[in-house]
Amino acid sequence: MQLKIQAADTLGHYTWQLIYGDQSEDNRPYVLKPVDAGKGHWAIDERNGIVLDQFLVGDLFAGAFTVQNSTIVNNYRLEKDHLIVEFYGLSAKPIRQSGAGTEDSPKVDSYSVRSYQKAILKRKKK
Repeated sequence: MQLKIQAADTLGHYTWQLIYGDQSEDNRPYVLKPVDAGKGHWAIDERNGIVLDQFLVGDLFAGAFTVQNSTIVNNYRLEKDHLIVEFYGLSAKPIRQSGAGTEDSPKVDSYSVRSYQKAILKRKKK
């Protein structure tokens, strides 16, 4: 996995290019745009009508979206000299609801965790 981030032609925008395998295998050239950068709200524009909201929360750059009955939760965080990237895949529909629906025991939905991916990316020396 590679993640290439560079300043784009539009001020405040960045390229957000994810590459899985080699460059010709699975190359996803997106654009990272500020929504409200002061509040840590950004968007990844896939340039096909899909826009994914991302949020800077402490030291995490995180987002969540649902597509085709799966919810994906992602986060990116810098740790020393590398970037940790994690993706969790969850069922979009709960597998269980528990709780009585009261103040002491609110309704709680549980979801199936279907997948987990982790990548440790290191800066490529030029």
